[in-house]
Amino acid sequence: MQKNKLILILGLALLILSCSKGKKLESKGFAVSEVAEDEEGKPIDGLKTDTLKFETRPRNVLLTANPNHRLTPVYKVNYTKKTKKPFTGSNSFHTNWSEYGESKGNQWNHNYMPGFEAVYGYNFVNVSHYNHQTKIENKFFKKPVLVKTLYYPAFSKDTLNDVPITRKFHMISVYDEDTNKDGFINVKDLRRFYYFDINGENKRPLVPKNFSVMSSEYDPANDFMYVFAKLDQNENGKIENNEETQIFWIDLNTPEEKGVQYQNK
Repeated sequence: MQKNKLILILGLALLILSCSKGKKLESKGFAVSEVAEDEEGKPIDGLKTDTLKFETRPRNVLLTANPNHRLTPVYKVNYTKKTKKPFTGSNSFHTNWSEYGESKGNQWNHNYMPGFEAVYGYNFVNVSHYNHQTKIENKFFKKPVLVKTLYYPAFSKDTLNDVPITRKFHMISVYDEDTNKDGFINVKDLRRFYYFDINGENKRPLVPKNFSVMSSEYDPANDFMYVFAKLDQNENGKIENNEETQIFWIDLNTPEEKGVQYQNK
């Protein structure tokens, strides 16, 4: 009897383990070179690294502060290993529950920073911008990237220190290059941080490309964003714990104004 119970328990444990493995998502990121098929169904081993062709789908429409500008997150289509059914990631939002953001003269509507909503998701690979005035659609990136966080002008009516806050630009942190040359664009590469104007154009770096963004903080007294980033000191395209951390400041009123808050000397 005892033996039968033990066998039953072991069997249930193995069943649970196998189910959990089947449900586990693939490693976050995508291959730079993927296996494709030609017209006859024969496998082609690897696409050129400058193509990054795979199936994508739009998720929903993000409402920005300006009614003429609407954004659509674009996700890579994934397939479950067992059933081969397609699925995409979904939007999640960073929030801020700071008491200061709900104090007199401050209404941040729990946004990560006043005037900015911050969205992220699994295998989030591009952002589509549509201008209702010009009827023109454009993508932020010409090729797929792995988006960590998109900051966009909040639809909510936010205030900071008794002043209404309306942002007129976007910021986005992404993995956009196979910097460590392992054949994948994923979280092991350097994470870049970019500015885009209200039309999702005129991209420029907010942090130098030889750094990898780690985290950020917000300064409500100055309306500054502080970005913590590690310097790729040995230029191997990845970040080690012993590499130097610097802090960059960005003036969110005038994002052209930015500089170094802290560095090792």
